[in-house]
Amino acid sequence: MSAVLVALPKYLKIYRVSLTERLVYRADFFLGTILRFLPTVTTILLWEAIYEGSKKDELGGFKRDEMIAYLLLVHVSRMFSSMPGLAYGIARDVRDGSLKKYLLQPIDMIAYLVAYRGAHKTAYIATTALPYALLFFLFRAYFPPFPDALTLTGYVVSLLLAFLIGFFFEASLGMMGFWFLEVTSLLYIVGAINFFVSGQMLPPDFVPKPWSDVLKALPFKYLAYFPAMVFLGKVRGWDLVYGLVAEVAWAACFIVLARLLYRWGLRRYSAYGG
Repeated sequence: MSAVLVALPKYLKIYRVSLTERLVYRADFFLGTILRFLPTVTTILLWEAIYEGSKKDELGGFKRDEMIAYLLLVHVSRMFSSMPGLAYGIARDVRDGSLKKYLLQPIDMIAYLVAYRGAHKTAYIATTALPYALLFFLFRAYFPPFPDALTLTGYVVSLLLAFLIGFFFEASLGMMGFWFLEVTSLLYIVGAINFFVSGQMLPPDFVPKPWSDVLKALPFKYLAYFPAMVFLGKVRGWDLVYGLVAEVAWAACFIVLARLLYRWGLRRYSAYGG
C-alpha cells in the first residue's frame, strides 16, 4: 500500500501531461463526434421503421421511445469503456521490443497506460460534452424523467467501472502478444463478438431465452448495456446494488488477470529491436 502511495504522484503527473497532449487534438475529437452522429441517426430511423412495420408498441421489453433512448445511451457507455488500439499497442510493443522501455525505467506499463487512457477519456468527454448535450436535448422526448439522485449515482459508478472493465479486458488481450506472434485476427474476432454481446448493436433482451440470460451473465454487458439500463430506470433498488457489486467483482477479476498475464509474460520475454 505504501508503495502505491509513493508511486501515485508519478502517475498523476503522467496523467496531467497526457491530458495536455490530448487536448491539443480537441478539434479532432469534436469533428469525430459530429461524424459519429450520422450513423446514429440512421440507426434511429431504422428502429423507427422496425417498430412501425411490426405494428407493436413494445419489442423485447422495450417501447419505441425506450429503444431510441437506449441506443443513444449506449454511445455514452462506450465513451467510457471502449479502448481502441490498446490491445494491439501492447502486443506490438511486445513483438518489436518496445516493451523494454517500461522495464528499463521506473514505470509500470499497466499503471502508465491507465493514466494515459484516463487522460484520453477525460479530454474526449470534455471536448464532446457540448455535441452530446445538444443531441440529447434534441431527442429529449424519447427519454424518461431524469433519474433520481441514487439512480444517477449508480449510473456514474457503472460508467467508471465500465472504464476499468474495458481497459483491463483489452489489456489482457494485448498480453497474448507474449505467447503469439500475430494477434490481429484474434483481436478483430473478439471485437466483433464484443460489439454484439455487450449490447451495443441491440439489447440482449432481443435474443431468445436462455441465450439472453447467458449474455447477461457475461461481464461484457457492463461495457454498454448495464449503464444504459440503469439510466433508463430498468435496474433499480437491490437489483442496482447487486449489479454494481457484480461489476466491481468483474473489474477486480480483469485487473488480476491482466497483472498475472503480464507477470507470466515477462518470464518468457526477450527484447529485440526497437
